[in-house]
Amino acid sequence: MTTITKKELIDRIAEQTQAKRVVVKRIVQSFLDEIVLELSRGNRLEFRDFGVLEVRTREARVAQNPKTLERVKVPAKRTVKFKMGRLMKEKLGINDSSPKAE
Repeated sequence: MTTITKKELIDRIAEQTQAKRVVVKRIVQSFLDEIVLELSRGNRLEFRDFGVLEVRTREARVAQNPKTLERVKVPAKRTVKFKMGRLMKEKLGINDSSPKAE
């Protein structure tokens, strides 16, 4: 598996669109900044066919250290959930009708 960086994506987009790299970089960074801002406000972001991003709160819980078996309190925390959209599922070959692990 290869890791693609933001810089590499910016270079690809600039090449495909024939736009200047600095302009593409500013647009991509603004896009990412807006996503973070909206999620920090508790808003849900929906990109049709791509997916949905939303903030979820994990409840506080008591966990156990596997080495010492000591009980540890884990505080509640916010996390971001991503749900794939239709086109991404198709590209990745993911079938919704397959049995889900419960």
